[in-house]
Amino acid sequence: MTCIAALTDGKIVWIGGDSAGVAGLSLEVRDDEKVFTRKDENGISWAFGFTSSFRMGQLIRYELKLPETTKNFEADPLRFMVAKFIPALRKCLADGGWQTKRDNHEIGGKFIVGILGHIFTVDSDHQVGVPHHNFTAAGCGEDLALGSLYATRPEIMNMSPQDRILTALEAAEWFSAGVRRPFHVVHTTG
Repeated sequence: MTCIAALTDGKIVWIGGDSAGVAGLSLEVRDDEKVFTRKDENGISWAFGFTSSFRMGQLIRYELKLPETTKNFEADPLRFMVAKFIPALRKCLADGGWQTKRDNHEIGGKFIVGILGHIFTVDSDHQVGVPHHNFTAAGCGEDLALGSLYATRPEIMNMSPQDRILTALEAAEWFSAGVRRPFHVVHTTG
């Protein structure tokens, strides 16, 4: 299920997602969105887009205590995400009864985080990824969206970030049975 697509211009992060809820061969179009923004205690804007589980996304949206962004983030964004964000995430998911253990490893879900112009992916084993390019995608429509984001790079096409995200989601919907409209796009503040 799902297609989440994200890109950044180095200051603002845009994340878009579809509305499909998929279980086996069943599909339900949902009104509870897979992409959203939040502000931390310092007023810093975060953007999220999730796959895997609506429950996980709801916990991140409504229960996760975002770590305070300080000079620690600016000095080493990846270290901040690994050392500050992931422990807060693990606690939130465990307290919410969603996280499971397999072979002594915690299993979560996959989602994308945007903060202060940076994009991060968080995988089900809680590893934090930093995409090499200024865009990424997740979900069953991931490869389709990545191809679209690559093909609509600013040096090739003159499109707004929101239009690039929507085009990527449309490509995923066109070729994936697990991606459906309506599409939603959110962005961080610069």
